[in-house]
Amino acid sequence: MSKAYLSLGSNLGDRLSNIQQAVRLLTSDNNIALLRASSFYETQPWGMTKQNWFINAAIAVETDLSPVELLRVCQNIEAKLGRIREGKPKWSERVIDIDILFYDDLVFKNEILEIPHKYVHLRAFALVPMIEVNANYVHPVLNKTIIEMHEALENPEDVFLYGTVLPEKKKKKKWQS
Repeated sequence: MSKAYLSLGSNLGDRLSNIQQAVRLLTSDNNIALLRASSFYETQPWGMTKQNWFINAAIAVETDLSPVELLRVCQNIEAKLGRIREGKPKWSERVIDIDILFYDDLVFKNEILEIPHKYVHLRAFALVPMIEVNANYVHPVLNKTIIEMHEALENPEDVFLYGTVLPEKKKKKKWQS
């Protein structure tokens, strides 16, 4: 069995429910067992910033699926929940996004998948939930922990624990490591 870390995000529709449904679908009849899940975070969009804010979470799973098989399961669930990829700009709004961040200590790249995820070390929205799931996981290429990668972010996007009462946007407190 292998251990994988996934990032889930949604910024369309019922964002929280979209993530919950994705986790439920991932762990039902797919040879995927949920080991640990982060809290939910409301996050500033990354890449294409003129869109709705996201809800993001991270999960640790155990599976006997190969990385490519796991990717296919993730993409099938995205499609089942209404994600449309064709004709959409990269990093546009989406009902659900499921990314494989890490798969054991594997370093892998082909035309459809790159592990570790090529942007994980640049994204606060992925690193902050991962801190809850496994703060000391060491990136197999960069040789840095999740905490070290988060601390190295030069201009992190805003990440807030979801469900808390927050003051106006300009007064919000960012998540602190």
